[in-house]
Parts: sequence; C-alpha cells; structure tokens
Amino acid sequence: MPGNGEAVTRRTEARSGEGPAGALSRGVVILFAVACGAAVANVYFSQPLLVTMGHDLAMSPALVGSVVTLTHIGYGLGLFFLVPLGDVADRRRLIVAQLLLLVVALGVVAAAHTAAMLLVGMAATGLLAVVTQTLVAFAASLAPPAGRGRVVGLVTSGVVVGILLARTASGLLADLAGWRSVYLASASLTALLALVLHRVLPRRSGAPTATLRYGQLLRSTITLFARERLLRLRALFGLLIFAAFSTLWSSVALPLSEAPYFLPHSAIGALGLIGVAGALAATVAGRLNDRGLSRLTTGLALALLAASWLPLAFTRSSFWALVVGVILLDLAVQAVHVTNQTLIYALHPDAGSRLIGGYMVFYSIGSATGAIAATSLYTLAGWGAVCALGAAFSCLGLVLWAFTRHGSSEPDTAKAPSCSGG
Repeated sequence: MPGNGEAVTRRTEARSGEGPAGALSRGVVILFAVACGAAVANVYFSQPLLVTMGHDLAMSPALVGSVVTLTHIGYGLGLFFLVPLGDVADRRRLIVAQLLLLVVALGVVAAAHTAAMLLVGMAATGLLAVVTQTLVAFAASLAPPAGRGRVVGLVTSGVVVGILLARTASGLLADLAGWRSVYLASASLTALLALVLHRVLPRRSGAPTATLRYGQLLRSTITLFARERLLRLRALFGLLIFAAFSTLWSSVALPLSEAPYFLPHSAIGALGLIGVAGALAATVAGRLNDRGLSRLTTGLALALLAASWLPLAFTRSSFWALVVGVILLDLAVQAVHVTNQTLIYALHPDAGSRLIGGYMVFYSIGSATGAIAATSLYTLAGWGAVCALGAAFSCLGLVLWAFTRHGSSEPDTAKAPSCSGG
C-alpha cells in the first residue's frame, strides 16, 4: 500500500515464494543482461539502415520513415498487451515462446522483398522485443529483496548496451554483408538465447499467484496506476528522463553531419560507444537503492541530467564538450531508470510484470515525444533550441523531485529488511 512498501514486499514474497531463491547466480544475471540487450537492440537496428532498405525495396521516403514508427508502435502495444502476461503465465515458457516468435519476425524482415512484408515484420519485431521487460521482471522476482536493486541494475546495464550499440553494430554488419545480414544474425543469436534460457532458467519462479482472465489482467494494470501514487510519480519521472534522452539521441546526428564535423554515419553511430558509460550508472544505482538511498540517487541524477545540457550546448564548437555531455546524460538517465524499476517492483512483486510494463509505456511516450519535438525544433531553430528543450525536460524532472521528495508514498526503502534474506 502507499507508504508501506516494505510491508507489501514482505507479505507478497512470503505468499508467492519469490525473493531469496538461491537460483540467481551472477552468471544467470549476466545471461539475463545479454538476453535483454539482444532483444531490445532489434528495435534500433533499422535506424542507420533506412536509406539502404528504401533503395532495395523501392520505398518512398515517407514509407521508409514508417519503418521506425511501426517498430515503436509495436513495442508500445507489446508493453501493454504482452508484458502483463508474466504475472499469470510461467515466465520461463513465456520468455522462450516470445524469443522463438521473435526469430520468426526477424526472418520475415530478412526475407522481405516487398515494402508491405518489411513493415509487417518490423511491427512484429517491435511487438515481440518487449520480452526484454518480461526478463527484467523475472530477474527481479528471482532476486533476494536485499539485492534486488543490484540485480535490476546489472540487467538494465544489458539494456543500455543493447540500445546504444545497436546502431553501431547494424551499420558495421550492413557494410560487410548487406542490411539483411543484420536481421539474419540477430535471428540466429535470438534462437541460441532461447535454447540457453530454456535450459538455464528455473522452471518455476515461485509460480504466479494471479488467476485473472486476460481482460481483468489488462484492467488491473490501469487499476494499479489509479491506486499507487509512487507508480504514477515514477512513471512521470520515466517519461521526462526518456524525453530528454531521446531529445539528444534522435537529433545529435544532425549537427555532426554538418560543419565543422561532416562525420560519416559510421562515425556518428560509434558515438553510442561513449554512451555505454550509462551501463556503469545502472549497476551503481542498483547498489545505492539496496542501501536505501533511492531519493538521494534520484535527486543527484536529475541534477546531473539538467547539468549535462550545458556542455552539450557547445557541441558545434567542441567535440569533447559533446563527449562529456553524452556521458553525464546517459549516467543520469540510467540511474533514475534503475531506481524507478526497483521501487515500483517492490510495491507488488506478484504484479511485477504489470508494474514494469505499465511504467515502460510512459518510457515509450517520453521517447516518442523527445524524438518528434527535437527533430522538428532543429529544423526550425537549430541545435541551441534542441538543447534548451532537453534542459527543459530535465529541469522539469528535477522540480518534480523537489516538490515530491517528502511525499509519504515515496518509501526510500528499496533496501529490504535484513530478515528477508540476502
């Protein structure tokens, strides 16, 4: 209940049998992270390949642009309609089934010889890539409460790496063997991960206690938002930080492809390697949450996010300023993101998939808002206006934190009581 996060966690974990299950070794956590990164990367592979895809399939520019749009629409639908199934189905079987279906969708994309076939395959790829969030919820359910933040942080670091390296990897592979090779390689890796996860994951994670029908399951996701103030607050933080994140990453290629840089697409894609520093923030933030420092972590990260736009504003005159800004921004976003997921899962571990899936819907809204606003604003007013937009999203998050940090429903208790095991 609001203001009583630890009590809810203890009651639910005792009821479901989740929590201190010794099944989650460091090797299994790393496997979760790799699987998450590989799955979510499929949403971003197409971005540096759009021109090549369009030429190959004789697609108009508007139709080519819909490739990314449909992929993200599919992902958003999957967050709401597929991820909650983790609360009523055997998560191991659900994950393996979604990965195998994802292999089929990737095969459709790789074999596409018409625009319609490509678009259907991309939409299905986005829909099924939400297995990432089912994996996060599963890892959180297996973790002992006292170490849940660390586990969520490590798994989220895989998501960070997957998102940021997807564009670089797809660009390099496409240069070597064509754009279809990207999706064939991903299908092969996904099939391998499905086999490994089928063999490694526990057959039961403390079987889900929910016996809801599908319609009730979806309605209960909305009910959770109506009932839990902490969930609404953290979802709003998620929307704002990913709006800022998307403001940068959806538009930074524009100034870098112009004077004074004139960087090729491969070099711009390599900028994602710098952003991988955000994976470090994910693991550190997880440990801070386990120590009960979620409020402080959130506040410091949001302040860092706002500050990151100062060096980013000097991108045109200094590449090193861009590097510093990218590192600060990614560190801040991932720290808040891990804190959000750790706190909301603790509200109702038996509804973990619904909580994380619902939260990630706001992530999608924020990402879409930032991308559309940033690219439009760059055309109208240039890079300075884009930085002002990103700073506005960031400062709004910091103001929200300042006004709500003493709220009674914000339990600064991601750290579980010692009696819970760990």
